[in-house]
Amino acid sequence: MMVWVRALLLLLVLLAIGLAALPILVLLDLLGGGTGYGLCEGGLAACPERYTAGPALAMYLVISLMVVVALIRIVTHLYRRLQRHRTG
Repeated sequence: MMVWVRALLLLLVLLAIGLAALPILVLLDLLGGGTGYGLCEGGLAACPERYTAGPALAMYLVISLMVVVALIRIVTHLYRRLQRHRTG
């Protein structure tokens, strides 16, 4: 059971790192002439200028990151409880 909880914790931490790195990866792809992983189909020059798109995407990323961090906290609490129960 402890191995599964630790594996889940590792997976959640990697997911949090991926979510935090996502804006940088999209910008690097756009600057390299890509589509920003589907964000702007025609590249940076053909990207529509919507003023609400950036804040909306940032809001989704922040909420997703907050959910993942809350899950990390819950799994860490479960891990500590299992560890205390195992030793005591």
